[in-house]
Amino acid sequence: MALVAKPAGPTSHDVVEQVRRALGTDRVGHLGTLDPFAVGLLVILAGRATRLASCAAAWTKSYEGVIRLGVVTTTDDATGEPLATSDAWRGLDGGRIAEALARFCGAYAQRPPAYSAVKIAGERAYRRARRGEAVAPAPRPVQVSELELTGLAPPDVRFRATVSAGTYLRSLARDVGEALGCGAHLAALTRTRVGPFPLADAVAPEAVTPAALRDPAALVADLPRQELDEAGRAAVIHGRPVMAGKGEGGRVALFSNGELVAVAERVADALKPRVVVADA
Repeated sequence: MALVAKPAGPTSHDVVEQVRRALGTDRVGHLGTLDPFAVGLLVILAGRATRLASCAAAWTKSYEGVIRLGVVTTTDDATGEPLATSDAWRGLDGGRIAEALARFCGAYAQRPPAYSAVKIAGERAYRRARRGEAVAPAPRPVQVSELELTGLAPPDVRFRATVSAGTYLRSLARDVGEALGCGAHLAALTRTRVGPFPLADAVAPEAVTPAALRDPAALVADLPRQELDEAGRAAVIHGRPVMAGKGEGGRVALFSNGELVAVAERVADALKPRVVVADA
């Protein structure tokens, strides 16, 4: 596992490809895409650690960014073409903007951008949009646990947000603009945290080396832990269950001599391996 500080310009896939070359393996993935114009934290998984991505599915992500009022774009960010403009933002003050942001705290049904990887009838929305089709992905539930005004230099609104996985900050900017009656798009974005990992601990993509990889056990730090003896490790490596200790329920991280071996699920009095990450 590696914490990578993505620069503006490359896609998340570009960063993954760079890490693949550096590590000499095709088994590399990440815990959530950043758009090319965005910067910040990409959590990269490599080798068998890619199997642990599901353990981070519920992690929140934190951002700092800029919403630019008065311009709606095709992509809901600064890379798109203007669709509509308005000077209505000139009559807004910090209080009204803060109130609008507060309306989106909590759960709400968010419509993904037309230019997104959401599938419509089996095809990525952005491919349809690039052909000039009218694209309107179905709204889906998201959770915004923090959305705070941190600076105001009209028409630019600086904000800080913490959101659930699957939330589009571009859509959030668009929706805030609609709520204010002036339209808006996302002008800048920095991802500052993914789950327990801060951007401050990240390195540049070119600094990722096999020696710099982190212990993937950090991905399961919130799970109950059970130690295995040699026989138990051998059983789990081959997908066989082991007896559960006292108190474990749901998913359990199985370790042997300090090494993460697998993530198991308790079924009655047994722990059945669901994700094995250690080598035989």
